[in-house]
Amino acid sequence: MELTLLGTGAPDGLPRPSCPCAACATARGPWARAATALLIDDALLLDLTPGAVFAAARAGHSLGAVRQVLLTHPHDGPAVELPPMLPPAGRVPDGQVLTLISGHRVRAVPMDAPGTGYEVSSPDGERLLYLPPGAAPAGLDGRAERPYDLVLCDVIGRPDAVARLRAVGAVGAATEVIAVHLDHGAPPGAALDRLLAAAGARAVPDGTTLVVGEYPVVPDVPRRVLVTGGARSGKSVEAERRLETFPEVVYVATGGRREGDPEWAARVGLHRERRPGAWRTEETCEVAELLGADGPPLLVDCLSLWLTDAMDRVDAWEDERWREGGQGALRARVAELVAAVRGTRRQVVLVTNEVGAGVVPATPAGRRFRDELGRLNAAVAAECEEVLLVVAGQAVVLRG
Repeated sequence: MELTLLGTGAPDGLPRPSCPCAACATARGPWARAATALLIDDALLLDLTPGAVFAAARAGHSLGAVRQVLLTHPHDGPAVELPPMLPPAGRVPDGQVLTLISGHRVRAVPMDAPGTGYEVSSPDGERLLYLPPGAAPAGLDGRAERPYDLVLCDVIGRPDAVARLRAVGAVGAATEVIAVHLDHGAPPGAALDRLLAAAGARAVPDGTTLVVGEYPVVPDVPRRVLVTGGARSGKSVEAERRLETFPEVVYVATGGRREGDPEWAARVGLHRERRPGAWRTEETCEVAELLGADGPPLLVDCLSLWLTDAMDRVDAWEDERWREGGQGALRARVAELVAAVRGTRRQVVLVTNEVGAGVVPATPAGRRFRDELGRLNAAVAAECEEVLLVVAGQAVVLRG
């Protein structure tokens, strides 16, 4: 089954008309995207968009052989003129199956937002799933018979759609996931590629033709990632976005609870509201133990609070205690954590702070914490496939 993406953008396209934002200003040339539309084996057109005939011609195809046009979502704005060679556009009711004269079977998949998803099976048995913008599958019960060969969906706007499909086995290790309906909320260029690769997905330019069922090179998802940055830099958001497409994640909160501290409670509440509801939270500093166990991906936030707890345990803040054994005890605990990061079989994203680039702390204890955190960050970074520095909400790749 051959699939040509006539467009890969949001319904308004990218850049949006008359939008002054930075993302739209940089969406030029290969980064410009028409509204998403799919041409399958020259026989089936999913979503009718302005300029579809010319987009097909640029990709080396004609719409003259199309036997069915199906819409996935309400098309707002001016009506799209139907080219004379195309049959009328329609939608298949949820749950029903349409069989085309070409031998393709189309099953309508219900969504949790306005629109209809379509599962398309070729006469040879390849299967793809195409979801409308801003929607995820609804009512997924039980395990899927087998994974799809290809899934096209709004990975950036609805990462939980991929998570739901993974949870029931509809997206497997060999499923190719393509991000479509890309809007100006998606980061541009290499930042988009990095974000999608963390989800096991990728984006392609308009006009790309894919062979469904052909063994794809699925992006490698880094098993260990360290995200560092200053206060309020966006490092926690960057770390959370890397795991949004996974159905189950354990969020390891190393800060614990601080009774009588409303400002800290507000910080914790903000993080909780931002996390997907399916994630489970563990409030603990026994990170090495979790890394050594089997289970779903871990998000550890953060190593600086873990170090604070470790220094508390060995009374490393006092100079005399530090000299009499606190230093050795702390280094042993750090070595245990680093060894656990090296040996873990779980996917893990770790968050830490950069504290050594500012004012030198006024106290010996403050300088000791700064120095030990720098050593900890360097040791953990050496064990990670990918290391990111987040500055002003922008992630800079240091490794990977």
